[in-house]
Amino acid sequence: METGTLTVPGAEIHYEVRGAGPPLLLINGGDGDAAMFGPLARLMAEDHTVVTFDPRGNSRSRLTAPPREQTIEERGHDAHLLLDAVAPGRPAYVFGTSYGGMTGMDLLARHPGRVRALVAHDPFVIDLLPDADRWHALFEEIHALHRREGPRPAMRRLCEEIGLDDAPEPDEALPAPAREMLSRVEANGAFCLEYELRSFTRFRPDTEALRAGRCTLVTGEERPRALTYRTTASLAEQLGARVTEFPGGHVGYLTHAAEFAVALRGAFAR
Repeated sequence: METGTLTVPGAEIHYEVRGAGPPLLLINGGDGDAAMFGPLARLMAEDHTVVTFDPRGNSRSRLTAPPREQTIEERGHDAHLLLDAVAPGRPAYVFGTSYGGMTGMDLLARHPGRVRALVAHDPFVIDLLPDADRWHALFEEIHALHRREGPRPAMRRLCEEIGLDDAPEPDEALPAPAREMLSRVEANGAFCLEYELRSFTRFRPDTEALRAGRCTLVTGEERPRALTYRTTASLAEQLGARVTEFPGGHVGYLTHAAEFAVALRGAFAR
């Protein structure tokens, strides 16, 4: 595995490259980083040049300007610059989960020639829901809770409300790499709650661009009550598309990497 740092406007992006073959960019969600894609990236690197990165403000991708509210469009621009740096002139397969799926949608809309195919997993496109105003009001409450009591209570409330499991806390019994990753993710949660949650959930994808490109919508094999299931289904309805189930729930790419890799290869082949 090769690692590097890419300077982009307002940030320095930590990235990792594995394998050889057609480029494949994996884009994480709100508080994740490249390590969460480690098991999947190693499997996909058998026949792809796999590129992973820490989103700006997360883990090893430090901001070089004062922190402020973030946007999906900014993340999409980071992804475009990263592809230009590591795979110039080569269209890439793109997989994105949660906010990462939305980042992939922005990349496909603004730079369609760079995306061979996009698989968007549990995209959190809240603004497409008929009750979006209720959710935006809730996110304001969660942001206030974060400022008042800290990230752990706020993240716990968020996960309860949207129907997903909260990330486990670092445990001394875990191997050192896992502990380090969980510690980074926990710290990233504070950045997500302060600067991303309220703005990212206002993102509205370019549905015409998604229809024109190769975009597959997928969701984890989990509770239909989860809000990510509703947002994925709502977008699929607008696109006149179907939703494909992937194994392992919202973080199946980490917990069920082997099965997930099979499903991802199948989606790209279609």
